[in-house]
Amino acid sequence: MPDCSAPRDATSTDPTLSRAWGVGLAPPSGRRGAVRPAVDSAARLDLNGRVSDSQFRLDGRVALVTGGSRGIGRAAALGLAQAGADVAVAARKPQDLEQVAAKIRALGRRALAVPAHLGRRDDIDRLFQTVTDAFGRLDVLVNNAGTNPFFGPLLEIDEDAWDRIMTLNVKGYLLAAQRAARAMAPLGRGAIINVASTAGLRASAGLGAYSVSKAAVIMLTRVLGRELAPLGVRVNAIAPAIIETRFSEALWKNPEILSAYLKSTPLGRVGQPEEVAGAVVYLASDASSYVTGHTLVMDGGNIA
Repeated sequence: MPDCSAPRDATSTDPTLSRAWGVGLAPPSGRRGAVRPAVDSAARLDLNGRVSDSQFRLDGRVALVTGGSRGIGRAAALGLAQAGADVAVAARKPQDLEQVAAKIRALGRRALAVPAHLGRRDDIDRLFQTVTDAFGRLDVLVNNAGTNPFFGPLLEIDEDAWDRIMTLNVKGYLLAAQRAARAMAPLGRGAIINVASTAGLRASAGLGAYSVSKAAVIMLTRVLGRELAPLGVRVNAIAPAIIETRFSEALWKNPEILSAYLKSTPLGRVGQPEEVAGAVVYLASDASSYVTGHTLVMDGGNIA
């Protein structure tokens, strides 16, 4: 089990910080409001100013990827494992999760598959308890679970579809981030990565409710980035455009939609899940230790 027996000092509690973060969260330093650098410069930075490969390594760290059974989540889980992390994956279908967990173990890393509905508080609480019981710590959360059961104008969406989208895509991200922050605070460091979408940056025809939910994720990322920084916890988002996954196949398998997208995309193609995984590893690692509250757009130049 990873050693977390000697966490940074998290005993001093500023009342202002407690109000902002909730009971039990406090800055990791003994000085009130002080922020400890979230990177071990001696171990991670080359003294000659060169980028060290170790900046991108995640050895000894534990990551949790929601929506980790396929697509972007699956690629992210495998990418984190390749970088050295032990990885827990969560989604609703146990069989798909176990297949991903088996691939993580084949890379020489520990893996845990936890079936869970990421829009339900009880499931989220059980998930985080299971992960911390198994690994003893949590260093990285990738909020990736999402849904979009409706395609059409907002004037035609029914309340049930709207609630399903907002519950999983927005409330679920917040609840998971709250639990992750409480697990990371005693360590004095951590990274939360929210998978948003370019649909959250501009109105997308037929994807109105999904666009609203992803715009909320982008603002959630900015707010949490500010609130959690004094804990040493960084919060960033990734906003992909069309990625070739089952989730988005209604877009890239539609000849008209695909043709219009490719014409307006300088790189002239859709993205692949493994390309998003590379960004996840970057944002999880010390290579991005001075990045928080940011949304990284991955769209082949589509909105440039």
